[in-house]
Amino acid sequence: MATGDVAGGESAAVAEERDWSEMTPVCLAEAFSRLGLEDVWRGAMACCRAWRDAAASRPALFAALDLEPAFASVGADAAEWWTPAFQRRVDAMLRSFSSLAAGELREVRVRHCSDDALAFAAERSPKLSILSIRSSPSVSDRSMFIVASSCHMLTELDISYCHEVSYKSLEMIGQNCRNLNVLKRNIFNWLDSSEHVGIVPDDYLRDCPQDGDREAIAISKFMQNLKHLVIRFSKLSVVGLNAISGGCKELEVLDLYGCANLTLRGIQQATSNMKNLKELEKPNFYIPRSSFHMGRYGHWQLYDERFQTNVFQI
Repeated sequence: MATGDVAGGESAAVAEERDWSEMTPVCLAEAFSRLGLEDVWRGAMACCRAWRDAAASRPALFAALDLEPAFASVGADAAEWWTPAFQRRVDAMLRSFSSLAAGELREVRVRHCSDDALAFAAERSPKLSILSIRSSPSVSDRSMFIVASSCHMLTELDISYCHEVSYKSLEMIGQNCRNLNVLKRNIFNWLDSSEHVGIVPDDYLRDCPQDGDREAIAISKFMQNLKHLVIRFSKLSVVGLNAISGGCKELEVLDLYGCANLTLRGIQQATSNMKNLKELEKPNFYIPRSSFHMGRYGHWQLYDERFQTNVFQI
């Protein structure tokens, strides 16, 4: 019994004295492949040069850059995210990941990146299939054109709250990324921006895209394989919606929440021929009256008549 205890104690001591730095790069890389993004980035990569080199030798470790869980954990938008300093931090990570991935980057979900960083990543990521850059005020048509010309395998794109991205980018993406089947192009709630005041810069809130119909027409002409389209608070009219219904016959999900320039009748007529449509999110016209900062007498009645809110009442 005593001999067994001694032997067991010696084995434990030997185990405790193992030097992890002596592990081969292959073994280290295999171990790192079982870690999550944060553990690899803040743990393995920051530990020592040997571990950093081992991680860098496995491009597959950097195939996906998904920062959405980190943003979502905060629970709401933060004013700090809209600063140049925060953008530089996101850019640094995006550039590093696209370099370390060595052409294997397939998924990017970030916010507040810049034109230059997005262009840098796109040029080095021909296999990119998922790109989400919502709330990136510095991203413009310039970098989106590079995405269109470099990332032909794109299947999902989220450019919500990117005001400098125009319908021209939608045309270029549609022409070059023929496998695109998910597009998200939401804009801020222009009916009531109070939830964003003090967080999102005021001038950016005021400068929301106005050409909803032009964007809708671009989508209908160049993205006819779409299955999932989300355009919350878009300013499109029934003209743009008719274009989408005529060009995007494969749509299964259409989200029109907050699209206040539409009426129930127009939506019903436009979507009646969309045989594959399984889920339709209609505009919600039951927004608190105080949200519109209207006068006390008569103004809400005019709003009811304009948007036919009574047709949604039970």
